[in-house]
Amino acid sequence: MSTQPPAASATERAAGLTLAPEVLAQLKGALPAVASHAVQAIVDEVPSYAGARDYLFGNIETAVQVALGTFLRVAARSDDPSTPLGPAREASYALGRGEARSGRSMDALLSAYRIGARVSWRGIADEAVRAGMSAALLAQFAELVFAYIDELSAASVAGHADELASAERVQERQLERLALDLLRGAPEDVVLRRADRAGWDLPKTVTVLLLPDAELHHTRTSVEPRSLVLTEDVPGVGADEDLVAIVVPRLSTPARTRLVAKLEGHDVVLGPSRPWQATATSLTRALRGRAARGAAGGTYDTDVHLADIVLDADAEARADLRRRVLAPIAELTPATRERLEETLRAWLLHRGRREAVAEALFVHPQTVRYRVGQLREHFGDDLDDPVKVRDLMVALG
Repeated sequence: MSTQPPAASATERAAGLTLAPEVLAQLKGALPAVASHAVQAIVDEVPSYAGARDYLFGNIETAVQVALGTFLRVAARSDDPSTPLGPAREASYALGRGEARSGRSMDALLSAYRIGARVSWRGIADEAVRAGMSAALLAQFAELVFAYIDELSAASVAGHADELASAERVQERQLERLALDLLRGAPEDVVLRRADRAGWDLPKTVTVLLLPDAELHHTRTSVEPRSLVLTEDVPGVGADEDLVAIVVPRLSTPARTRLVAKLEGHDVVLGPSRPWQATATSLTRALRGRAARGAAGGTYDTDVHLADIVLDADAEARADLRRRVLAPIAELTPATRERLEETLRAWLLHRGRREAVAEALFVHPQTVRYRVGQLREHFGDDLDDPVKVRDLMVALG
């Protein structure tokens, strides 16, 4: 398979031109006027540059003269044709970065190049014709001038894109640090400074979502675009857990309902909405909610499962409570103990209404009466003591 040699750059091909010294002198003499006309056209035709007249005439006009002058020097064979584009390309690259920092778009930059090339060539062509350049040479000269400007334009586009990418990375880092400060409960003054640097307006309330990294794309597209995302070092999350946190601003009750519906079937835990100063408490609730939910998976709204989270907050204390309050039936056989615990729980939840308890347990009301009799034999007056009843309900919760 044959390999095509790389195409020569415009400056390398320009070195093959043969321009008479008087033509070169006339073209170089016309560069200031050509550059001025090009800049004026950019000001007139590109809205983004309308308010940057001083900048254009102070910087871009000079850049146009230098760029075209470089090309003419190559055409005069005064430079090594393999290297002269380097400084011009670097200057164009820097120009692109500067345009991005100034807030002008890539479209505006390309429009400026297109208009500048058109007006510059018109001025150069007029001078070349007046200097007696032949039609054939003029055509070759035009091709190379436009190719050269295309190369400089490409360098500016690369600079513009790199600057935007760099600024975006810096912005992302600032937002991630802000998310970390909020989630770990950093001092208010620290958060205020970080938010100011990140350009993020602190909302009245935030809601923390906890989810596996695999769920990030779907969830992120479902929440407020200005939500903060922390993919590493989430406070309270072990290094072996692949969990990320999203800090959602201003999640109203109706919006929360819609979000839960949209996330149905996805492994996401929603903490409560809290003032931004208490973001860490929303994360803590989300972590507890994930623990209370267990391996069941699916969307879990902690606002709906508060009792479960409370009961699961201290599993060891709850186990101690169960052992203490259920001690009267601890010596029974496992099967009998399980039936009585089930009956006691239903009896407490239904406030002693025998028919309701029977329906809940799918047994006959007489069976409920018999089992409640057994419970009274074992627990005695404890079943009428409000404090003991409270402890039993928590233990059996």
